[in-house]
Amino acid sequence: MVDHVAVRGRGARAGRALGRAAGRAVGSGGAGTVFLVITMAVLLVAGAACSKADKEVILATTTSTQDSGLLDVLVPQFEKKTGYQVKVIAVGTGQALAMAKEGNADVVLVHAPAAEKEAVAQGYCVDRRLVMHNDFIIVGPPSDPAGIRGKKKAVEALAAIAVAKAPFVSRGDDSGTHKMELSLWKKAGIQPSPGDWYIQSGSGMGLTLNLASEKGGYTLTDRATYLAARKNLQLEIMVEGDAVLLNIYHVMLVNPEKFPGVNKKGARAFVDFMVAPDTQKVIGEFGVDRYGEPLFFPDAGKSEEELGG
Repeated sequence: MVDHVAVRGRGARAGRALGRAAGRAVGSGGAGTVFLVITMAVLLVAGAACSKADKEVILATTTSTQDSGLLDVLVPQFEKKTGYQVKVIAVGTGQALAMAKEGNADVVLVHAPAAEKEAVAQGYCVDRRLVMHNDFIIVGPPSDPAGIRGKKKAVEALAAIAVAKAPFVSRGDDSGTHKMELSLWKKAGIQPSPGDWYIQSGSGMGLTLNLASEKGGYTLTDRATYLAARKNLQLEIMVEGDAVLLNIYHVMLVNPEKFPGVNKKGARAFVDFMVAPDTQKVIGEFGVDRYGEPLFFPDAGKSEEELGG
């Protein structure tokens, strides 16, 4: 399989050579002058576009890395260090992995381990690296109509919400958070469907939190996004600390052997950057100054088993 960066390089060199030939033809007034001038212009534009594409890295990621503000810190550092420009596509993990499956991203940063392993098994993602973790929490209105505050088990809390038919806002978007929520309902033996009390936002975590706050309802969220948005919400932490609520993030390269258009060098640079010691230090300190606690915990070099995942 030919590296697309190499193809771009050859195309640019060929464009320059043809440009010189066109220049000679113009000077000699040859019959093919017009054609060659047009060809030269097209190739120069194409070469410029390829050069720009070589420096662009498309990152498909979960909304929590964006909504928490973490990428606002890390992406500029990566760009300054490497010279690449990152195009961030912040969607649910399911959508991010779908982009990878279609070869529409260069690298992914997501938080759904089972789905990630499937992506690797199917061959459209490679080099899966553990980056960091935080946890999921259940938040709700201060009045706590379902009486779940302080419960130790997330499954018991969801069961109580269902019995009380208290408003619960689901992301409903096949994100990592949504996948976690569905797994908890399944463990509780409950299959909620959209209705009076079970609401699907179809949106990212930030908008889902806003909707839950407006509805006086509960929702499952990653801690980082909640802390970043807390001052604007009428929501409090109800359930936390359950081992099943561990939220683990991995970075993966979209397979360049399967998708020749992937910016292999740029994606590799981003993967290496995310697990580098300096970056891991930044991740571990992120949020402490504003919230009094880190929003993520760095995990490069560890295994999921060490985290209990």
